[in-house]
Amino acid sequence: MTDTVPETTDDAALAHPFVRALILRMRAQDTHGAWESRSDAVLLRAFILTRQQRRTLPIIADPDPLVLQRVEMFYQAVGLAIEKETGVMATPVVSLNSEGFGRMILTAGRLVVLSRHLRDVHRFGFETLAKLAEQGATLVAESVAMMARFPEVVQA
Repeated sequence: MTDTVPETTDDAALAHPFVRALILRMRAQDTHGAWESRSDAVLLRAFILTRQQRRTLPIIADPDPLVLQRVEMFYQAVGLAIEKETGVMATPVVSLNSEGFGRMILTAGRLVVLSRHLRDVHRFGFETLAKLAEQGATLVAESVAMMARFPEVVQA
């Protein structure tokens, strides 16, 4: 992944509430200010993986620590977006083996609001910023709907 801004920046995707939550998480990780001068589009570039880039990756491989960090950051942003929408803290738990297979659960109160099997994590990414925003918004909406369905468990 390069530090160059994509030729066309999707302003609507950059303004999306989920993408804003992800950028907030990424900037919070930058405790020494190394990314301060980078634009939001450049920071999000690490989450973009085109079909051509995906084809160059092996089918089976061990994910590197930066990929694992991006996976965790993505689901932390889902939790942050849920908290902004509902006022209830949502916490992700990601458990992966060294080969990039595992599970992610997101809890709010005592309720598991989202559960996903993860595989081929070394290929984690989205084709465009719009698809990143769409996937994040879908996960947030699913989680908020689950919370609305079982409010007594969320508040417990």
